[in-house]
Amino acid sequence: MRYRRFGKTDLELSIFSLGCMRYLDTEDNAIATVQKAIELGINHIETARGYGKSEEYLGAALKSGPYRDKVFITTKITPTKDRDTMARHIDESLRRMGLDYIDNFDLHGINTPEHLLMLSDPKGCMRAVQDALDQKIIRHLGFSTHAPLDILLQAIRTDLFSSVNLHYYYFNQRNAPAVALAHERDMGVFIISPTDKGGQLFQPSPKLVDLCQPYRPIDINYRFLLSNPQITTLSLGASTPEELVSNLTLADQDGSLTAAETAILAKLDAQFHTLDPDLCSQCYACLPCPEAINIPEVLRLRNLALAFDLVEFGKNRYGVFENAGHWFPGRKAKNCTECGDCLPRCPSNLPIPDLLLATHNLLGHTERKRLWEE
Repeated sequence: MRYRRFGKTDLELSIFSLGCMRYLDTEDNAIATVQKAIELGINHIETARGYGKSEEYLGAALKSGPYRDKVFITTKITPTKDRDTMARHIDESLRRMGLDYIDNFDLHGINTPEHLLMLSDPKGCMRAVQDALDQKIIRHLGFSTHAPLDILLQAIRTDLFSSVNLHYYYFNQRNAPAVALAHERDMGVFIISPTDKGGQLFQPSPKLVDLCQPYRPIDINYRFLLSNPQITTLSLGASTPEELVSNLTLADQDGSLTAAETAILAKLDAQFHTLDPDLCSQCYACLPCPEAINIPEVLRLRNLALAFDLVEFGKNRYGVFENAGHWFPGRKAKNCTECGDCLPRCPSNLPIPDLLLATHNLLGHTERKRLWEE
């Protein structure tokens, strides 16, 4: 296992972290998964107040052996409007995990302008967070986000945080400027869900498998990320000990891309252009949409479904629209009124209303909620 400095926290984290959103089956399974992660060299474990019994199960796992001094713990709590609620939530998380302190505490979901305002409210949750920092029951402060890029950049620029937990992977590079800015400000960069939201790469399409030969798609994505020295660690949301073993084959490979890996990424880049002239370039110039459709994200899912046969992934993500609030904002493409407001703003002159309808017909057959709300 390789380790990297987590920005100004100065924590040396394993390049893979155990994300504890998916080991919710039983306490015994959680204990076995945590024990295996530590055995394999993972020293960073991430959970959240909102992940069902995850904090409680993590506490049981830490009590099952001499593990506390071998790992750094991150937990996340959503912003609250007042100090007392946040203080109570922090105390509850500490009790659930059986901890005296939290190595890294994230405000969970700085996603909207309203969340940004909470950061400067003198009577709000940040007073409780600062109290916890002063008392050293929180050692370092970060934030997690599913925000649009502009909100994400604003949150980084507050200089309140030592780390950021964000989405970025080969199949969605929109947040590259945020990764670079966080690194410039000496913040640790923790990548969320590179395997699942990165394309459900644990069950890739035959076309994607063929394009990535002789490597696995999941490994090409890991190498794309780990070849970037601005990134500290990747979340590995294993639900069993066995999943850890199969997904840590690259734990010692975090150097520059090889010629073979670069060639595969070039092949993937070229595959996108098989959709020309209807390829969405993800410039976001089409927004805002009068009907609040997240046009770039809808068309990104179209890009992946058509270019790489990632139809099931597209259905999975498209089904979350209108079911996850600010965590995955935007209405489904069926709400397009063909007003044409987006057309003159598109530098590629895409027939956006037609593409939206076609994407809805292709992907719009599933309704889903975020995992830990099910």
